[in-house]
Amino acid sequence: MSATKNLLLLSCLLLRCGVLALSGNFWHITDLHLDHTYELTNKPERVCASSGQRPAANAGNFGHYVCDSPWHLINSSVYAMKDILPDPDFIVWTGDDTPHMPNEDLGENKVLEIISNLTHIINQVFPSTKVYSALGNHDYHPKSQLPAAPNNIYSQIAEMWQDWLEPESQVTFKKGGYYSEKLLNRTGFRMLVLNTNLYYDQNNLTQNMDDPAAQFSWADQVLTEAANNKEKVYIIGHVPPGCFEKKRSKLWFTKKFNKRYVELIQKHHSVIIGQFFGHHHTDSFRMFYISEDFPISTMFLSPGVTPWKTTLPGVEDGANNPGIRVFEYDTQTLLVKDVVTYYLNLTRANKAEARWEKEYRLTESFRVPDASPASMHQVLHRMANNRCYLQKYYEFNSVNYDLTECDSDCRIDHVCAARAVDFERYESCLAKEGAASVYGGLLPVLSVALSLVLASW
Repeated sequence: MSATKNLLLLSCLLLRCGVLALSGNFWHITDLHLDHTYELTNKPERVCASSGQRPAANAGNFGHYVCDSPWHLINSSVYAMKDILPDPDFIVWTGDDTPHMPNEDLGENKVLEIISNLTHIINQVFPSTKVYSALGNHDYHPKSQLPAAPNNIYSQIAEMWQDWLEPESQVTFKKGGYYSEKLLNRTGFRMLVLNTNLYYDQNNLTQNMDDPAAQFSWADQVLTEAANNKEKVYIIGHVPPGCFEKKRSKLWFTKKFNKRYVELIQKHHSVIIGQFFGHHHTDSFRMFYISEDFPISTMFLSPGVTPWKTTLPGVEDGANNPGIRVFEYDTQTLLVKDVVTYYLNLTRANKAEARWEKEYRLTESFRVPDASPASMHQVLHRMANNRCYLQKYYEFNSVNYDLTECDSDCRIDHVCAARAVDFERYESCLAKEGAASVYGGLLPVLSVALSLVLASW
């Protein structure tokens, strides 16, 4: 047998045994928030409508931390994607395209125009790439009030995305803003795209519904069929379940919808290989468990392109540097093998030329073999128990914008948000970690006191 045949045989055996895993890559972009009003002027409070008249002192071409993204930043981010990874397997785009400004200053036509412009540039730069796109709470007029029924905006966006959506996907998208397709049209792999804005606590249209647009029932059926067909599934959406790590006990979903989402993941975890969401603008993750030490799924929360400093009460200096993200995955199993985040230092970009650079690679920074639920459980354990890992995570959380120290309260907020998506478990985590923090803080004091007592005997 020739050496070539031997090599081919060995490769086949390694593939069959799972030793030689083939890697694929995809982009995740989210929260672009284009501010069409952005204009450099000598009146800082008038640079952009999204600042809410907060002064954008020393604003530059690439934006400002109190503003949403100017077109220059959007353009730079999409072309950076092309430079860094020009031929991804696919792109995940999880919504929020319009600026943080009053509904009366936008209107339905402007919302649709902005979504169309962003769709166009992604199509222009990646004309042959499949895009899986989810709606954000800002992708509707009025914002956050996405209905559980067919409407003009769902229909118009389905038309904009017709090159990306299969015919069946267009039907469910027009019905409720969600859809499911075979991932890259491959047998055994599926993408589930959810409209979680239906569960958002600011959506007044769905508060009193049990299952808005029948999305939970539909998702349960899709995942059940996926199990029967031995499919592996990725889930994407915009608004995530669980609590915001920068504001204690801040749920995004209403409690009943949050509970139901957790139950859906627990029921179908065997087929769900990854979850990918946005909305926070921050870099974080959420763990799903059956028991305390049995992780079953990870939700990756990618940072936003917009640097906008949130006005959410209780959040101090909640801005970020613009971020975009590559996921590396096993093309045979869909296992997430690694996460690589790229960012633009906005201050430096405005002073000199823009340079999108690698911020970090997850496996290198947290010393784990991959980004599986077991590995992400280990990342969480290290964050919770090692100050160096906690500080590293904290700086990544704002995409290297906030480099202050993550103190004991900060640690509790981040650890519990990542550990407990279920709200009752989250509250228990706060109590447990808070008590541990108090006890841990008292240990040095008690130790000194005991030493003094013993010395006096």
